[in-house]
Amino acid sequence: MAGRVWLITGCSAGFGRALALAALAAGDRVVATARRPERLADLAGAGPGRVRTARLDVTDAATIDEAVTSALSAFGRIDVVVNNAGHGSVGAVEELAMAELRALMEVMFFGAVAVTKAVLPHLRGQGGGTIVQMSSMGGQVSMPGFGAYCAAKSALEGVSEALAAEVAPFGVRVLIVEPGAFRTEFGGPRMHRSQAIDEYRVSTARTRAAVDTMDGTQPGDPAKAAQAILRAVDDPDPTLRLALGNDAVDNIRAHHEQLRIDLERWEKVSRSTDLVGSAVAGRSRSR
Repeated sequence: MAGRVWLITGCSAGFGRALALAALAAGDRVVATARRPERLADLAGAGPGRVRTARLDVTDAATIDEAVTSALSAFGRIDVVVNNAGHGSVGAVEELAMAELRALMEVMFFGAVAVTKAVLPHLRGQGGGTIVQMSSMGGQVSMPGFGAYCAAKSALEGVSEALAAEVAPFGVRVLIVEPGAFRTEFGGPRMHRSQAIDEYRVSTARTRAAVDTMDGTQPGDPAKAAQAILRAVDDPDPTLRLALGNDAVDNIRAHHEQLRIDLERWEKVSRSTDLVGSAVAGRSRSR
């Protein structure tokens, strides 16, 4: 479907920029957005006449509506929406200020939901489209020091899995992308760091040290990730989740195996908690 229209958040760097370039190289049209659209001026040269830039702050409903209107005015439709805007955070749960956690959720979860809700009437009306949710392997696998970040991604995955079933009758697809470590400025100066509590060095020091040195050393290539996402968007037999990177595949697989082991180990206890011989139990078995 050359000529599709993409609306992408967070295009100033990382996956957003890589996806914008990949879509333009495929002959598509792109509305590239960022909180500071002046940082996107160079994208115009990658697809003359096929690029529009717009300011979009996912925490500001007015800019979301304006960006959607701009896309529809420029190109008449939206075919692929990519919720990519976000940033990292490191800190133990006790170290997190509640205001910090709420601010992170506003961007990583509520912002993505707001953008999704803004475009859904148009996707339903045209009878198709794809919503790409940029999650992380952290959407399934959490680790010390990344609790806030993983919580936001896990919440996004939960709402997106429900969304996928809700919009399928309208021809709208949802793709949850779960990258591992890619060279996307994750861990750089934009990474939020909670104030440290000395006692947590025993469990989070390695994570904090890794964050301080990871930027520019990650194994993942954002350009290859973008190509993989385009391939998944084009696939006639769509997947709901797409893991990207060897680390993502290995860690998610190990997590699923541990879930299987725990479920089997405690299955007898788990199954013993239903009401026995009651109408409630009968109804439960009949479902």
